[in-house]
Amino acid sequence: MKKNTILNAQLSHAIATLGHTDMVTICDAGLPIPEFVERIDLALTQGVPRFLDTLYATTSEMFVERAILAEEIKQKNPQILTALLAHLNKLEKAQGNHIPVEYLSHEDFKKLSHESKAIVRSGECSPYANVILVSGVPF
Repeated sequence: MKKNTILNAQLSHAIATLGHTDMVTICDAGLPIPEFVERIDLALTQGVPRFLDTLYATTSEMFVERAILAEEIKQKNPQILTALLAHLNKLEKAQGNHIPVEYLSHEDFKKLSHESKAIVRSGECSPYANVILVSGVPF
């Protein structure tokens, strides 16, 4: 049994099998997830686990090359946005790379999320708490 970091076998496996430019979406409880994308449903109750906790755990094992957000998060959820951007800034320093952040309309974000290798559903119930993480390589 793994002793630390991500204990969820499905999430751990998804991260371990990422290749360069593969995408993983971390989402709130409301983002639609199509049947053809692997759903990793971590949601237990409203707010558990939080989006940010899911993000922190995922990026502790994933090398992130870039991140994609819905434009609407700027107006509808600035607190999550501020925390997410601060985390990406710390991650840049830890990884030694620049992580560009792109913004798309929510409709375009949802379409792009369908290209993810996996979509990780948190219990977050605040608007636009979603991010697409693009996998990079640490060399």
